[in-house]
Amino acid sequence: MKKTIALLLILFVFVQCKSVKTPANDNFAIVIHGGAGTILKKNMSPELEAEYKAKLEEAVKVGYAVLKNGGSSIEAVEKTINVMENSPLFNAGKGAVFTNQGKNELDASIMDGKTLKAGAIAGVTTVKNPISLARAVMEKSEHVLLAREGAEYFAKENGLELVNPAYFYTENRYQSLLKAQEKEKIELDHSGNTSFYDPYIKDNKFGTVGCVALDKNGNLAAGTSTGGMTNKKWGRIGDTPIIGAGTYANNTTCGVSSTGWGEFFIRNVVAYDISALMEYKGLSLEDAAKEVIQKKLTKLGGDGGIVAMDKDGNISMEFNTAGMYRASIDTKGKLMIGIYEK
Repeated sequence: MKKTIALLLILFVFVQCKSVKTPANDNFAIVIHGGAGTILKKNMSPELEAEYKAKLEEAVKVGYAVLKNGGSSIEAVEKTINVMENSPLFNAGKGAVFTNQGKNELDASIMDGKTLKAGAIAGVTTVKNPISLARAVMEKSEHVLLAREGAEYFAKENGLELVNPAYFYTENRYQSLLKAQEKEKIELDHSGNTSFYDPYIKDNKFGTVGCVALDKNGNLAAGTSTGGMTNKKWGRIGDTPIIGAGTYANNTTCGVSSTGWGEFFIRNVVAYDISALMEYKGLSLEDAAKEVIQKKLTKLGGDGGIVAMDKDGNISMEFNTAGMYRASIDTKGKLMIGIYEK
């Protein structure tokens, strides 16, 4: 009799354990951004605002579906960013801004928080989805960062979709280039030179897209993609393809994707700095993000923002500009979409 009771108790405990899901199985989430800057409601038509919100919702739901179906955070980040790269609304992929020479030069990076492997590309002109090429660099090469012709040759070798550079042409981005160049010409006529810190540059640097995801296995990943700065010269490359500045992911702390004035994000190593404050000082994600974006970055004159997520699925969308296109679906499945100041 005692043996029977004991066996029944063991069976009961076994069944109970089997029926209880581990927290990690339900602890998945995703957060995205579509660029930060002087984004004011008074300058936005209701129709355009609706377009942005619809595309942000589409993108974040694509990634969330990957996670919900058991996909990896890396896959979720790539597929989510692909949606924004394929839209002319954002300064990445199809909607990329023009360089001073009238080209569209694209940068991207991605990082796996489990292995700390990363891949990045810079200055490509024929790769339809730069984030997919960054992932290929991470998974199919021994390198982290490839640039220009070499990156495009690698893309061709690995079967990435290539397009004619004309694919990236959008009329509004081209008009932005012409306006920027005209403003630059006026400033040159008046002063004889232009300062790196002039207002023209400050108003023409935003639009990067990015994503951070946490999957059911507890793995974080982050990715970022951009067309860079309108009217950029001399092969300028910003923070987006720089691991630790534009993108960083580490399962022990957080994943981060940056958007803003790239030179300052590089100098401040923004994405890694947030992780380091968490790891070495024990700060929460929220406090670390505020310390870097609201204090350290602004102290040097930089502006922009980040989206980030910690290993427990807590989300931060911190920015020091008038707005940041952003969306998230948290661990409870709640959707959030924002554009303007908090």
